[in-house]
Amino acid sequence: MSDATTTVRPPMPAPGSAGHLLQLLRDSDACTRPQLVELSGISRSAVSQRIEALLAAGLVVQDGAGASTGGRPAVRLRFHHENGLVLVADLGATHAQLAVTDLAGTVLAEQAENWAVADGPEPVLDAVRACFDALLTRIGRSRDEVRGIGIGLPGPVEHGSGRAVSPPIMPGWDGFPVPRHFADFDVPVLVDNDVNIMALGEYWTAWRAQVDDLLFIKVGTGIGCGVIASGRVHRGAQGAAGDIGHVRVPDADHALCRCGNTGCVEAVAGGQAIADRLRALGRDAHDARDVVALVKAGDREATRAVREAGRELGRVLAAAVNFFNPAVIVIGGDLANAHEQLLAGVREVVYRRSLPLATRHLRVVPAQEGERAGITGASAMVLAEVLAPSAVDRLVNGVT
Repeated sequence: MSDATTTVRPPMPAPGSAGHLLQLLRDSDACTRPQLVELSGISRSAVSQRIEALLAAGLVVQDGAGASTGGRPAVRLRFHHENGLVLVADLGATHAQLAVTDLAGTVLAEQAENWAVADGPEPVLDAVRACFDALLTRIGRSRDEVRGIGIGLPGPVEHGSGRAVSPPIMPGWDGFPVPRHFADFDVPVLVDNDVNIMALGEYWTAWRAQVDDLLFIKVGTGIGCGVIASGRVHRGAQGAAGDIGHVRVPDADHALCRCGNTGCVEAVAGGQAIADRLRALGRDAHDARDVVALVKAGDREATRAVREAGRELGRVLAAAVNFFNPAVIVIGGDLANAHEQLLAGVREVVYRRSLPLATRHLRVVPAQEGERAGITGASAMVLAEVLAPSAVDRLVNGVT
């Protein structure tokens, strides 16, 4: 896999392989051998041979009979998504979401934890392992059924190695080999930035059948962006794509950012920045969630601050729209729970300052997955790897 992208909808391999046929079954309803012959363009005998291999590997099951066309009804086949598990963890600065999913990405068990990522990699990842084992026990399954592990971290990640790279809020994590901590599971362990997996989760659940290009904006304590380009997570050459929180906005030189620069949009429109300003006005606001609570309680200053934050964010996103031309912008994160005000500010500026062609069909919408976006995306990231046609072909051919 390239460090730069994760394929959500993998390019279809050359017809004929077992992986190709499994992809056809995953992308459609259960179908029959004759239908696979028609869809794949290969012979009946070749389809039968590949299906037998997939049946033996436990990736396909026979699922009743299809409609008769005059003779004996053909046996229907379907992807055996129950035959395997994925373990996922979305680690935030002070909390975590963990889950077990099946091979279709359906959550079978999940748990929320209040862990501080600043405690360091070994204590946090030991706790993740213990939680994984507890979740498996809860659903009566074993480690032997696990096909892959996906981890999201709240900082820059070198995706190919699974190492955090100079994360600003994660002392002790820089360069730590996260996959090695799960080596005894003997499965692929994929690690990515938390905003990337949230983008993938929203795309996988709500948008992959509709659009190819999407921006996911997380507005919480800080601001981040996940980029889906042509159905793939785009990470850039060093994994830094989408770091819009540190784009400078005009007339904000007074705002000191945690990165050391001034004028970053995060230092103006991030949840912590808004909370700090409201607290200076006498409001009980310590973080983004407190800001949202004030907005929902009808506080005028909080409402005004969130609307203005949307405008400032919109100034950055207008440039991104002109440059990238996404079909949809999804706004998530804690502050997005005040989405009526935040999105109103974003839309006001984006539609005014972006090119008419780029905004003709552009949608700016709130996230749908909420706190599940990260675990959904982490599962999709793993499934794209372990169920890729080439991986399936190696499995059924006994190649390791």
